[in-house]
Amino acid sequence: MADQTYDLVVIGAGAAGMMCAATAGQRGRRVLIIDHATRLAEKIRISGGGRCNFTNRRVGPENYLSRNPHFVRSALSRFTARDFIDLVEHHGVRYHERSWGQLFCDDSAQQIIDLLRAECDDGKVNWLTPAEVRQVAATPDAADRYQIETNRGRFAAHSLVVATGGLSIPKIGASPFGYRLAEQFQLPIVPPRPALVPLTLPPETLARLAPLAGASLDVEASCNDGRFREAVLLTHRGLSGPVILQVSSYWQAQAYKADDNARWAPVSLNLLPDLDTAEWLLEHAGSRGLLANLLAEHLPRRFAHAWCELHGWTRPLNQFRHAELRQIAAHLANWELVPSGTQGYAKAEVTLGGVDTRALSSKTMEAKDKPGLYFIGEVMDVTGHLGGYNFQWAWSSGHVAGEFA
Repeated sequence: MADQTYDLVVIGAGAAGMMCAATAGQRGRRVLIIDHATRLAEKIRISGGGRCNFTNRRVGPENYLSRNPHFVRSALSRFTARDFIDLVEHHGVRYHERSWGQLFCDDSAQQIIDLLRAECDDGKVNWLTPAEVRQVAATPDAADRYQIETNRGRFAAHSLVVATGGLSIPKIGASPFGYRLAEQFQLPIVPPRPALVPLTLPPETLARLAPLAGASLDVEASCNDGRFREAVLLTHRGLSGPVILQVSSYWQAQAYKADDNARWAPVSLNLLPDLDTAEWLLEHAGSRGLLANLLAEHLPRRFAHAWCELHGWTRPLNQFRHAELRQIAAHLANWELVPSGTQGYAKAEVTLGGVDTRALSSKTMEAKDKPGLYFIGEVMDVTGHLGGYNFQWAWSSGHVAGEFA
């Protein structure tokens, strides 16, 4: 026998879980939220340098990766970035906008946690934290369809929402629990991978690029269908910076293997995205100055000289044929580097892959073949771009599940 019975049990008290619990509680559902962590919503707390990039003014379906790309449309349209901004303003949280529509708290990410906790309190949500979920089982009971056994008791629920996140940042408690639960109920999983993560380069490439380590510059980076304009940082392990985190998801999504040899898609860097580089170089074709000194007009001087040394382009401009200058221009616009991997979940912002959304309702987040079982947030195969999009997915998916669960 269960110790207590609820209309809804939510496993996971992160961004999506608290949003879902608050929404359901405020519509009169009796809700229990369970989490294994001793500290609430740690991923919110550390996000955005401690100020939480809680959404983005430019949210749209095109900002998300999924094998089911249209899945996000319904939830994003029914609980929008404006809806969450209204909630932030209602709670008196001051915020500011940075580049590309990103919104951050003026003071602290703790304000977003407090906001969600207050919304849960308004819905009279019950809490069980910290608690370890040991077993979940479906029952034939039409009213209490799920039993949840924990180290602090057994509970029954008409609906069960899984909001346990992905595998990113294991030091704050990430685990594959949600994937195992989905598999238990025969839901397919898109193999998870680290996303929004620095990329590593093979040793032979790193040895060549050693003089460039530490350089940071504004570039346009592309890989497969992803193209972004932000800063890249060359490190002793490979490539980092916001633009690399962005393209890493596209690199991960389409990296492939063939003939037993790993063949990875290249990442292309346009080092001078604001210039017609060929025209610019040809305008200076008669100069006696070094190519590196000309490049230093638009690139960091140390990087420009090291990059020219790397390619053997150390002569004055007037000693290059026009065909050579066009070749250099093409290389500046499309400097291809082939990563060997990523820095893993420890450095990943989010997880690519997860519970296959083709098995879920886009309107409710409910499993199509398992009535009363819902999945929300990062545990699903929905991965947003860097810049507040993943938090918006947590709010949107959590809210619509809370409307139905």
